Amino acid sequence: MARQPTLPAVRASAGHDSSGFALIEILCVLAIIGLLAAIILPAIPRSTTRAKLESYAVETAALLKADRNTALRRQVTVTTEVDADARAIRSGVTGRIIRLPGDVTVQAMLASRCGNRPAGRSIDFFPSGMSCGGVIALARPGMGYEVRVNWLTGVVEIVPQKLL
Repeated sequence: MARQPTLPAVRASAGHDSSGFALIEILCVLAIIGLLAAIILPAIPRSTTRAKLESYAVETAALLKADRNTALRRQVTVTTEVDADARAIRSGVTGRIIRLPGDVTVQAMLASRCGNRPAGRSIDFFPSGMSCGGVIALARPGMGYEVRVNWLTGVVEIVPQKLL
């Protein structure tokens, strides 16, 4: 009479091996992937989207309109500083600064003289509603906006530009 093997011997002789992955191995791999993603993703440069570029143009126009309205209301001259090299626009009333990101091209076409003084780095709004006028162009590849200030009326408008 042959004796039957005990239960552990049956498992070993049946060919059950440890093929596959253990739960701890899978969790370790996921943890490593998560750690790499946390390190690498912040380093990837994010470009300015079309909507964000438009919001910068709207924000710039709002700042210019607020300065113009203050000049009219208080009957004083208000100067809005435009520094295209530093990518900054500073309100002459509140001192608020709009800083534009590095991937946005900023060009300012401003009057070289305004009234009896040299200008070139600012847009002045006068108590009469007039201004020195100027254009602030914000652009990224494929899209751009011009924030225009009419010298005669001081009206601020945003004009979209199609770029190649």
